Amino acid sequence: MTDDLLPKVMVLSWMIRLYIEVEWVLFNMLQSIKQSLLLLSTRLVQNQMRNKEGEKKRAFLTLEELRQLSDDTNTYKSIEREFVLEPKSALMSEQEQKLKDSEAAIAGLQTSKEYLEKQMAEVENNLRELLQQDPGLARQIMPMTVM
Repeated sequence: MTDDLLPKVMVLSWMIRLYIEVEWVLFNMLQSIKQSLLLLSTRLVQNQMRNKEGEKKRAFLTLEELRQLSDDTNTYKSIEREFVLEPKSALMSEQEQKLKDSEAAIAGLQTSKEYLEKQMAEVENNLRELLQQDPGLARQIMPMTVM
């Protein structure tokens, strides 16, 4: 009876080891994917912040130019390929609103960026701990580094 169980126990032991290794590899792959997604998200947020900073600067400069004009000056608003006569006050309030909207968007994006940076630091710490626990895994993962 013991002779019959030994091959089954060995196969079962081998299957358990294989399952653990596969689970370990999948976990590491998921961590790497999560890190890559966080990195891409952070870059996206940084690009959005840059765009909003540009919008804010344009609104500010436009406001500065409008303030220098007298109140009776004809001012025009660009709408696609046309220019429409608009009162100076309407253009100024529109630019002020754009300035406020840009500032609010930048504040929200900054919060998102900080959150993503915290998440990325956490993932990096988790990966560092995993690699310290298994140096063989570190050698396997090194060729698969993310750009």
